[in-house]
Amino acid sequence: MAEKKNVSRRDFLKTSGIAAGALVGGGIIGGVIGANTRQDTAAPSGGEAGQNGGAETIETVRGLQFFKNQQEFAVLQQATERIFPEDDLGPGAIGLGVPFFIDHQLAGSYGENSREYMQPPFEVGETTQGYQSRLKRNELFRQGLQKMQQEAQSRFEANFVDLEGEQMDEILTAFQDNEVDMQGANARFFFRLLRQATLNGAYADPIYGGNQNMDAWRMKGFPGHRPSYINEIESEDFVEMDPHSVGDMLT
Repeated sequence: MAEKKNVSRRDFLKTSGIAAGALVGGGIIGGVIGANTRQDTAAPSGGEAGQNGGAETIETVRGLQFFKNQQEFAVLQQATERIFPEDDLGPGAIGLGVPFFIDHQLAGSYGENSREYMQPPFEVGETTQGYQSRLKRNELFRQGLQKMQQEAQSRFEANFVDLEGEQMDEILTAFQDNEVDMQGANARFFFRLLRQATLNGAYADPIYGGNQNMDAWRMKGFPGHRPSYINEIESEDFVEMDPHSVGDMLT
């Protein structure tokens, strides 16, 4: 079991499309869904989700900015954790603060689609045409999380956060396969938004709220943002470096 878990996380890190800190889109969920083999699927509290190693983080202090319903946020926590699970190689989405990252993004211009044309006509469009929904992202996320809860109730007569990991995966896979009815966008489109937001939160610079302690960068071997590599550029050997955040250069 331990060997299988290592392979799952290592394969994820190799194929997650991270190059020099930039996210590259791609179908990676097949290697992620089901990778979380932990038995503990209880939803942590908001404070626990924003902690790393027991230390209170800035995300815990700030609290939620978009979600007012704790149940919806708890569903988000567990859904992102199934996409980016914790194992012996490092923390998962909850430990990295990804749910708080997404919450804060939904409260801002990303969630409000402030920089995008949002006037009719609204067409279904092709997958290559980008965002086509009449709904704002924060509205779509809220609907999607509510649908996850409804699916949990109808399939298993339980709350999403109380399900076993395999049951959560079944629901997430149903969204991925576009088997859940949604208004304003299809389930597959919402799932892709959720997956991409999870990856963004895991790998973005910590100044945006996710990637707590730069642990996702450490798992990837990414050195972060440095003003210069002049002392290492001539080395023929691989140089291991502790990652640096943009925030480190501001202090």
